[in-house]
Amino acid sequence: MSFFARLNDEIEKWHNEKAYRPLTVISSAQSSRVSIGGREVVQLSSNNYLGLTSHPRLKKAAAVATAKWGVGTGSVRTIAGNLALHKAYEQRLAAFKETEAALTFQSGFTANLAVLTSLLTKDDAVFSDELNHASIIDGIRLTKAKRYIYKHSDMKALEEALADSTESDGRLIVTDGVFSMDGDIALLPEIVKLAKKYKATVMVDDAHASGVLGRNGRGSVDYFSLHGQVPIQVGTLSKAIGVVGGYVAGPKVLIDYLSQRARPFLFSTSQPPGVIAACDAALDVLLQEPQLIDQLWKNTNFFKSGLKNLGFNIGPGQTPITPIMLEEDSLAMQFSDLLLGAGVYAQGIYFPTVPKGRARIRTIVTALHSKEDLAFCLHVFERTGQALGII
Repeated sequence: MSFFARLNDEIEKWHNEKAYRPLTVISSAQSSRVSIGGREVVQLSSNNYLGLTSHPRLKKAAAVATAKWGVGTGSVRTIAGNLALHKAYEQRLAAFKETEAALTFQSGFTANLAVLTSLLTKDDAVFSDELNHASIIDGIRLTKAKRYIYKHSDMKALEEALADSTESDGRLIVTDGVFSMDGDIALLPEIVKLAKKYKATVMVDDAHASGVLGRNGRGSVDYFSLHGQVPIQVGTLSKAIGVVGGYVAGPKVLIDYLSQRARPFLFSTSQPPGVIAACDAALDVLLQEPQLIDQLWKNTNFFKSGLKNLGFNIGPGQTPITPIMLEEDSLAMQFSDLLLGAGVYAQGIYFPTVPKGRARIRTIVTALHSKEDLAFCLHVFERTGQALGII
């Protein structure tokens, strides 16, 4: 059988199981409402937590930098693509994160790959929460380190693994700051305590915590007042920051090493001037417009309370990520389709993004949603849940 025949068989199987999801085409800028199929619908599937994708300050910064510096850099940073913009932004980002240094990447995914593949050797051990992001999973797979996957947020299981790894040279505990599918926050203080006990290093991926948790959105380390105790902070510039890219913040020695040995950094053209300038403007917004984060949390609490009062199972999450647990893949797809028909875009999430039997509608409210938007969504969720016999 040819590769393509095999792929076609797999796709046909997904169609038969009603598990194939075509890509949705959005015909407007990201906001609380978007245009899909010629209709305006409420957007509940975007990572645009603070609405920065269309913030005037970011748009202006991107346009000005593009006019001055061009649309691209023409090289990787280790050859000729290291602009003054990159260096200045990384210094600001490190100061914001309260670390010695920072380094930007093309995505949060490549940032995780860079750290894990650069740091871990066959003599090391890595400890990863079972619900960590795919970029962490893939990064670990690319190393020869001994792997321990511990049950989600189970500190007893983590300690047992740490105790079993005493012969390893270096030990790295890796966790999401906010878990992307359930919206719960990592038990970072407990993880740090175990790391100290077993002389391990902690790495946190703050993709969904950057711009959401901590003072002015500094992330999970700031949220728990653990500065100086979590040496490696990875994040994205593609979610609450509103643009695209990733970063690593930590000790200068780590950043210096990654700049010389991290393959995603060495072999990828650097971020365009407009992107870096927009990310820099996003820092200004985080520092000068804290009301956006305040509004995000007001909307989050209102929407979560509404869903819970209607009788939906929304899991243990504490953040703007709120899943409606439906278990079956086909039910999640049917629910999502009915929501869209009624004017709410909230994607169904199913295997392989989540384990089999854990399908859901994953919703994310933003600072841009009005109370009327969210009340409308709750009404649609109620009607849909009743029609499908869920509530």
